Amino acid sequence: MKICLIILCIFPLLIVVSEASNLKGSRPNIILMITDDQGYGPIGANGHPWIKTPNLDRMHGQSTRFERFLVSPTCSPTRSAIMGGRHPLKNGVTHTILERERMSLSTVTIAQHLKKAKYNTGIFGKWHLGDEEQYQPNNRGFDEVFIHGAGGIGQAYACSCADAPGNKYFDPVIRHNGKFVKTKGYCTDLFFTAALGWMKKMKEAKEPFFAYITTNAPHGPFIAPPSNTKRFKDIGFGNTQAGFYGMIENIDENVGRLSAKISEWGLDENTMVIFMSDNGMTGGGSGRPGKEVAKGYPFYNAGQKGLKGSVEEGGVRVPFFVRWKGKVQENKSIEKNAAHIDIFPTFAELSGLELDKDLRDQVDGRSLLPLIEDPGADWADRYLFSQRARWKTGSEPNDHMWKAYSVRNQRYRLVGDALYDMKKDPGQKVNIALQKPGVVKKMSDAYESFWKEARPLMVNEKVPMSRTRPYHVWYREQIDNGGILDWEVPKL
Repeated sequence: MKICLIILCIFPLLIVVSEASNLKGSRPNIILMITDDQGYGPIGANGHPWIKTPNLDRMHGQSTRFERFLVSPTCSPTRSAIMGGRHPLKNGVTHTILERERMSLSTVTIAQHLKKAKYNTGIFGKWHLGDEEQYQPNNRGFDEVFIHGAGGIGQAYACSCADAPGNKYFDPVIRHNGKFVKTKGYCTDLFFTAALGWMKKMKEAKEPFFAYITTNAPHGPFIAPPSNTKRFKDIGFGNTQAGFYGMIENIDENVGRLSAKISEWGLDENTMVIFMSDNGMTGGGSGRPGKEVAKGYPFYNAGQKGLKGSVEEGGVRVPFFVRWKGKVQENKSIEKNAAHIDIFPTFAELSGLELDKDLRDQVDGRSLLPLIEDPGADWADRYLFSQRARWKTGSEPNDHMWKAYSVRNQRYRLVGDALYDMKKDPGQKVNIALQKPGVVKKMSDAYESFWKEARPLMVNEKVPMSRTRPYHVWYREQIDNGGILDWEVPKL
């Protein structure tokens, strides 16, 4: 079962109007790639000593990079923050299962907003914001939907959260625009192929698109194609670590495939491409700090404290590469803090749509366009909040307010009673709370005010538990009414 923590909001609320005249309203195609459990460390260009990611390394050099991009420590929370532009608690997301992964129906998604700007929208891979019909992406703004259920392929729990029964990473059954189809191949390859096929159609129609490619890899059970695990097994890796790192190298191959097709189709100069992960690196697949993954192959997490499932820096910091040929500066680093809640207002501003009053009330984030245009631009400091939020269903959330939380601004991270100077001490080794009581108080007060805003919006805490697994029901209904047809693979 995945451990899901909730992170990130702004206090006080700041909606910043961009002066990015060249990018605002430029209406590019937008491709957002997000991997599951990869984190910041396992990319060669981020300092990893032995993983081979030549395509991500190339993208790293072609991009403006946010070096302190912060997300949630796991899955559903990050995805809800991207979709809604606000803290996951405010989207009602306080777990990954038990009906508490369902993004509140009152949340307007970035896909719905881009539809107003005449964008075509597609999702390929993992949704994990509710498996019941009203929560599915086709009812949340997406035109093209090619996804698995639950939080992972084949997962099922004693609630509504479940994928198609018996599903596997190879030849999975996928829900494509409301109907299950049988595929042939490896899941990550399939999600990229489906996305590319749809993008080709959009190119031919000469219509702007938003493609959300959201892999279930490299999440457990750490299964990769033999061609990607062989080199790791040959040098002494166990099956789990060979699977995890093999999955990442397979992702890298698909990033290269996507990049090549974009260039071949002449989309480079009118497409913003973003690569990120949903949370910190998983310790289950990556190995453990202080121990070699295999003899002569050290564990690496960029010197950060914490992994997936932690409110420390290593649990929430991810890569965020922004590439757009001729429009976005290449090989530029931005050290100012940014967050997943900033994606919604950034995409909205690119599309040329203003946020109406209701969306200004919803969106906590701010557009990143000023920093993308000028990494040295002024950027007002703010507080970003983490909350673990995996309390037992039926318990009172207020009883957990001061448990498993942290607060971050540009200089400091407060983790419970411990304070760290992230500029001087990025590895979080020295607690300076006693030396900086004023900082601790300001950050704690800000968190308390945030909690008071978020608590009324935690709408899933007392909802009835469903014992119906929609994906299982729909699958059996389709079996009884014509069966599962083979997926028609697009020609690229």
